[in-house]
Amino acid sequence: MVTKFYFRDMEGYKDLTEHQKKYMGKSAAFDLELLPTAALQEEMAGFIQKRIGTISMITLLNERGDYNRLCCFLAKKGTELEHFLDWNRETWFRKLKAWMLEEGMPLNYERQGNYGNTYRMRPGVMRYVEQLLDFLEPEDDREEKEKDIWELEKLGVPFHGNLVKNYKTINFTKISQAGLREETKKGIYLNLQNEAIACISRELTAVRRLSGFLRERHPDIQSFRQLNRELLEEYLTYLKTEEGAPKKLRSELTRLRALMESISRILEYGNLNGLFLSRDIPSMPRAEFKTYSDAELKRLNAAITRMEEQIARVMVIHQMLGTRISDTLTLQTDCLFQKDGEDLIRIRQMKTSTYIKPISRELAMLIQKAIRYTKEKYGETEYIFVSDKNPERPMQYSALQGRVIRLIYREDIRDDNGRIFGFGTHMYGVRLTEMHLDDWTIARLLGHSSLVNVKYYRKMSNQALADETRQARHQMSLKILECLGGWEEEYEQIRQDAGGQ
Repeated sequence: MVTKFYFRDMEGYKDLTEHQKKYMGKSAAFDLELLPTAALQEEMAGFIQKRIGTISMITLLNERGDYNRLCCFLAKKGTELEHFLDWNRETWFRKLKAWMLEEGMPLNYERQGNYGNTYRMRPGVMRYVEQLLDFLEPEDDREEKEKDIWELEKLGVPFHGNLVKNYKTINFTKISQAGLREETKKGIYLNLQNEAIACISRELTAVRRLSGFLRERHPDIQSFRQLNRELLEEYLTYLKTEEGAPKKLRSELTRLRALMESISRILEYGNLNGLFLSRDIPSMPRAEFKTYSDAELKRLNAAITRMEEQIARVMVIHQMLGTRISDTLTLQTDCLFQKDGEDLIRIRQMKTSTYIKPISRELAMLIQKAIRYTKEKYGETEYIFVSDKNPERPMQYSALQGRVIRLIYREDIRDDNGRIFGFGTHMYGVRLTEMHLDDWTIARLLGHSSLVNVKYYRKMSNQALADETRQARHQMSLKILECLGGWEEEYEQIRQDAGGQ
């Protein structure tokens, strides 16, 4: 049996940069001889081989540190261990925590999120042990819906997935009451066939919070059958007064009620009928409609154009189309067409239906450039903006969000009131932002090396405006006039066309 897995011998090593190879060194390896028994070495070898085939070299290098810490722990606290599964998970983590405290290692650490908030993370060695135990435990051959973690693709039922948010599993393990957990599975299984996966996710979040409350305040409650109005009122008070209450209380309670109604129908729990009263659900908060000023959009777009070119394109196209971010990310490579000399786009909405809208020649050329970029890099694909890891899927929302938010914080981009920008993708399309892009930005996104041809793109057809109402055309024309103020004489004809509407 191989006792050392050298990074230099792994398939992905050749794809590393010279700087990464130098940083890694030629002797970097997973040394199985650090483990105390041959059985542990053999089990670890299988796990490492699987990891080599499924994760990146950089992630593997990070895991080597966790592996070495695990070996140090076993040398001191696990000398009697013959197999990794000789200890259950509770024993593993109890012993690990005790050792870490002895060694002066923190039991958690803070990590900064996309929006500057901090949250606590478990140390890598604990996550590494959990992944190892998951690998070594015998495969659960029960029917998928009987397990505590469902793999969606194995359920055998149609469900409303989300192309730009990668939901793979439904995890019930954090519902600590066995009866509550099994009842939740039945309700979720029913709702999964009619609700979007995002709604299912919110229902699970709501039940996990309820489970935590019951574990802390009413450990004798193990089933939905035991719930009553008095207990629910106590829980509602808890949600509204305790620290850490959900930010979207209305949404969470609405989903919890929906799940309870499904459980009531399936299991005939009469106590759940009418358990929620209409006054329990907070009223819909009044939406604060926000738009960005011209100056704010210019600052944001100036930074966006310094990002990787396809990321910049998706953000600008999103603004110009005024669609949901999910609709932009799922634009297909055949979305553009012409009719009567007018550029049109077919938008297949994830949440509703397909519709067609007219677009400017400038926007059509930008989308065509994005299509060519993807074809040259990934070949023929269904979507224009694709996932780097799996080009058969569209770009994931979290990947786009993370890159834009990191840019905003790195360059300290703020609104006119000095507040840091958020990732409010729904509001970018409110304004006619395509008219706020400067020539350099357009040239870069269209792939031109100079600004010579950009002026021709600005001579947009007024045909799209003709399809709108007279009032809307008038408002848009005023915006055109405002944006064209101070331009060269060659745009005088556009001013006259717009002013005559």
